[in-house]
Order: sequence, then structure tokens, then C-alpha cells
Amino acid sequence: MKNLLNTNSLTRLLIEPEYSLLRTLLLQSAILAISIGIFFDAPDKLNLSTDRILGWFSYHLFLNCLVYVNKNLLFPRFLAKNKMADYLISVVIFTVFALCIMVILQELFYDIAVTRQQPSPIAIFFSITSSLFAIVLFLTGISALQLFKQWLINNHRIHELQLATSRIQQHFLKSQINPHFLFNMINNANILVDDDPITASMILKKFEDILQYQFSETKNALVPLLNDIKFLEDYLELEKLRRDQCDFSLKREGNFDSITVPPLLFVHFVENAVKHSSDRKGSYVNMEFKVVNRKLYFFCENSKPTTPSKRVIGGLGLENIKRRLALLYHKKHQLHIADTDQRYTVTLYLDLQ
Repeated sequence: MKNLLNTNSLTRLLIEPEYSLLRTLLLQSAILAISIGIFFDAPDKLNLSTDRILGWFSYHLFLNCLVYVNKNLLFPRFLAKNKMADYLISVVIFTVFALCIMVILQELFYDIAVTRQQPSPIAIFFSITSSLFAIVLFLTGISALQLFKQWLINNHRIHELQLATSRIQQHFLKSQINPHFLFNMINNANILVDDDPITASMILKKFEDILQYQFSETKNALVPLLNDIKFLEDYLELEKLRRDQCDFSLKREGNFDSITVPPLLFVHFVENAVKHSSDRKGSYVNMEFKVVNRKLYFFCENSKPTTPSKRVIGGLGLENIKRRLALLYHKKHQLHIADTDQRYTVTLYLDLQ
């Protein structure tokens, strides 16, 4: 299915922005094919009178109104947000209104135009009934097509998100759990085994927790935010053993009990802060998590060395995390990065509602 979503021409036609003009032309062609029937009094009798042309023009605009009100207003506001009851009520109201318009158009430009007589009550009844079914079928078809399109878009986004998540995880594993990092942690524990077995045991335990989190819990789509913070705390505790002169702090504010986030969402920023903060006395890495009304604020700031590093801060990893945030929190996140000579600051806002 994933390959189909990537390569299928119909899928691309329905969801890719560059095909929007073609989609509009196809939709207008379909509406034209439906509305052009008003010119025929019978299958073999074409009527091109002025009244009939005006009737076609009005009918064509009416069908466009049906399509675009449902497509651009009712569907995204209600059905796309699983507000089925609100959507059905809106459709009923809209259908009644549309039915009245259709009856008026038919009376003005069809029966009277052809017979010059007022249609009978039976004719009006059947006209209303057939028009009602036509409108319902038309709206149902439009909604079904929009649901199918939304399904394709969601599956495409999920696929892109999985790729972005995989790149983030691979990037972190390659940059952090490398032989140098492993050697330092194991060597520190080995040195302290005889002199300070308690600290040595703590190092190995935190190291075990870090590895376990990366290789097990990160397989889940969402994890408790507290787990992700615990992972960052363990990581910083191990870094403190290697960098005595750098001060690390992590603050929390708010209720985190029910908050879940994708795994390893913040690790890139912390990794960058640790990697690029200076080793001299007075250097620091400060982090803060704050939850207010289902809104999460993340702040990370680190000092920078007086001698500029040859490595570029951010790079490919930053682009990956930006892409991941766009997929996960589309229009529900803000990322601000400030890079000065003395410090590097990241501020991330997430709307979790």
C-alpha cells in the first residue's frame, strides 16, 4: 500500500498541489456534463432558446455552489473533524435551501419555458422528489470523494512521518551511541568499580535505561512525555561525568501526567546543545518544559565556545526535525531558533489539543 501511495498516478492526481488546476478542469467538465442536459426537451430535441441558456447558466452556477460549499465549507469544518451530527444537520439545511433554488429554476426555465403553463401539483411533487434525490446523491458523491482524498493524504503523511522518524532515530544512534560514547561510559564505570561502586552502578543503570528506551519504547507512535524527559535526564547525567565544568539543568512546570509525544522529539535539540556548548568553566545547557492548557512549551539554551566550531549547528538533523514537526503538528507548532555569538537558543511550542 505504501508503494502504491508513492507511485500511483491517481493518488498523485488527487493530492499533489501541482495537479490542482487539472482537478478543477475535471470537476468543471463533470458539472458541465450534468448541466448540459437542460438544453434537451427530449433526447433528440435540442432547445437553444434564450430562456434555456439562462436556465443552463443558473443551473451550472447552482451545481458549482453545491460542490464548493460542501467541499470547502461543510466537509473541512465538520466531517473532516468527525463531527458527523453537525455535518448531517448542515447538509439537511443546505439541501432544503438548494432544493428550493432548484425548484425555482425548473419552474422558471423548464416547464413554463416549454409549455407556457403552470406545472400541475403532481408534476411539482415528482420534480421536487427527483431533485431531492439528485441533490443527496450529488452531495454524497462529493463527500465520498473528499473522504477518499483525505484518506490518501493521511496515509501519505503517515508514510512520510515514518521515514522522517526513521531518519531521526538513525541520526541519533549514529551521533550519540557511537564507539567513543560507549567507551567513555564503560571506562568511567570500570574506573569507579573499586573506588566508588555505587556511582559505577548508577552509570551502568542509566546507560542501560538509555539503550532500552531507544531500542524498545521508540517503536511506539506516542510515549508519555515524562518518559522522554527521563531519557533526557539520564543522558545529561552521563554527560556530567564527562564534562565537570559544564552546568546542566532541566526544569519542569505544569501537569505532565496525561501528555504524550512522539519519541525522541526533543533529543536533537539537546544533542546539539551538549555537542556545541563550550567545555570551559561557566558553560551551560539549560532546558525547560512547561505545560499550560494542553499546550507544551520547550526551551533549550546553551553557551557557545569563544572559538567558533567548524561543525555547523543543526545541519541535516535540524531539517529532519523540522520536517517531522510539520508532519506531526501541521499548523499546530512554532519553532524559533536564535543563534548569537554567545548562545544558541531553541523555543518550541506545540498545541496538543
